[in-house]
Amino acid sequence: MFSVHTSPLHQPGTGDAGGMNVYIVELARQLAALGTEVEIFTRATAGGLDPCVELAPGVLVRHIDAGPYEGLSKEELPAQLCAFTHGVTQVWAARAPGYFDLVHSHYWLSGHVGWLAAERWGVPLVHAMHTMAKVKNAALATGDTPEPAARVIGETQIVRAADRLIANTAEEAGQLVRYYEADPARTAVVHPGVNLDVFRPADGRRAARRRLGLPAEGVVLLFAGRIQPLKGPDILLHAVRELVDADPALRDRLVVPIVGGPSGSGLARPERMQKLAVRLGIADLVWFRPPVAQERLADWYRAASALVMPSYSESFGLVAAEAQACGTPVVAAAVGGLPVVVREGETGYLIDGHDPADFAVALRRFCDHPALPERLGEAAHRHAAGFGWGSTARETLDVYRAAREEQRFANPGLRSAHG
Repeated sequence: MFSVHTSPLHQPGTGDAGGMNVYIVELARQLAALGTEVEIFTRATAGGLDPCVELAPGVLVRHIDAGPYEGLSKEELPAQLCAFTHGVTQVWAARAPGYFDLVHSHYWLSGHVGWLAAERWGVPLVHAMHTMAKVKNAALATGDTPEPAARVIGETQIVRAADRLIANTAEEAGQLVRYYEADPARTAVVHPGVNLDVFRPADGRRAARRRLGLPAEGVVLLFAGRIQPLKGPDILLHAVRELVDADPALRDRLVVPIVGGPSGSGLARPERMQKLAVRLGIADLVWFRPPVAQERLADWYRAASALVMPSYSESFGLVAAEAQACGTPVVAAAVGGLPVVVREGETGYLIDGHDPADFAVALRRFCDHPALPERLGEAAHRHAAGFGWGSTARETLDVYRAAREEQRFANPGLRSAHG
């Protein structure tokens, strides 16, 4: 696997680390458990890192030197792809011929390295976009920076080169076809999963609130994720202002935790959300907390009355699936994969558009009906139970097998090299 711009060892929720990091880690672990060894190549972002780290039995993370360790933004990484590819080929040269059976690249930067490596090694390339420039540019938040033309061109080239594309949802598969002219026959839909051992109801909402220092009673509206315009945290703050303007008594009952760190274009103004909370007169209600490990994040989910996801674009929405697995309903924008993850009126509420007033209407239900989080949360937990990573890994292996069989059929001589 290739994950050039972000390491699976990084803490999700800050910088460029997010759902894709979780996806790679969990998928690799499950693939290894099913008997497929995985080596993940990622760019070294600090000096002194071990060249090779065992993430789990059967899963290795290889740090490749490519450019300065620190201070490089994601937008500057294309200039380092040649150096990264060189580092990858050095590792490959030390292996016996035919050691790698398949390349699975994640995100467009990795796709270009994967394209070259797959051709050099004579193996299939499977690519997962995770996000797409054309989709993001079609749904930009106000004031956000559009993805550059170079990324659009790069993604188009990868779609043509890949033997298989993996999409998170049927809608994403359709976007690959519509925006990038992907071959539907080579585009597979595989839903991401949830670590159901970590994300579960456990000992309930009250106990989680006690551990986090939250009030036992009241309404807790949680945002969890990278703080950037694309994720729409400002929409939640404006919606909370609408709530307290309509009913000032809610000030004594509302807590709004924002758990995550600045990312993407949000790095240019890391204090923007804090300043917005002050300007809206709700700073006393908003708790800003740094990214946390999965076990602690599960407590934040359990403690919440609802998770709020006002995103402008989500290829799937792992955070929504994780929260629901903990028994917490979700209020989300009806974009990307979120309508797959959230069942309208059953496990939460889907909002068309990004008007804070519309989010406030949905969130008001949790203020007016104290039993609503439990009622929706039970259905949310049952629904999320269908998103286990084991199923994701088994379906991904089916994609791998199809790609390898097609290559063998086209090149019979490869049978002896790859078993």
